[in-house]
Amino acid sequence: MTVPTLPPPTRPDATVRDLVTELGERVGAETAAGWCADLLAGADPHDYVGMLGYLGSNCLRAAFDPSWHDYWVRTWGGRGLLYVWADSAAPVVVAGLGDEHWRPAEMCLKVSTLRQIGESGPGAVALADHELPRVRQQAVRCLGANGDTEHVAMVDRALSDDNADVRRAAARALVLLSERLDLDLDVPDLG
Repeated sequence: MTVPTLPPPTRPDATVRDLVTELGERVGAETAAGWCADLLAGADPHDYVGMLGYLGSNCLRAAFDPSWHDYWVRTWGGRGLLYVWADSAAPVVVAGLGDEHWRPAEMCLKVSTLRQIGESGPGAVALADHELPRVRQQAVRCLGANGDTEHVAMVDRALSDDNADVRRAAARALVLLSERLDLDLDVPDLG
């Protein structure tokens, strides 16, 4: 598949939210989300040149600059799904939780949390022990939004994480789990 040539963004230096929203308005949210999902899944950016400028001000240039790693294109595709969506993208996001690099995987956690992708639980659990606190934090957020009773222990364990942001995210996630699943969980107030 090759993306057709599109007019450049109206404001190339706009926020990513505005750029991706404009792309969705030009081609339809479902089409735009499909293209973003393709990139997240590892599609060749050469086939998507027509839309790369809508993923961020430097994406078109950086996608073909050897000093930028290929995981950036996957990350940008995932980030686009924060602003345009089609349910058909959910399996790609769930698969992206297992990406070899943490940046696309973390972005998939963010998308899973926002889009409430219930199937993201196992992937989020796998990332809850990641070496980077920001990934662990996002993993427990995702479990709070999408997890089930079998994920409560993992989130509870994160209350004793070395990082304060992870601990706070875990406390909020337990509140969400308690409310969503109608559980009576004792959640400490960590701010």
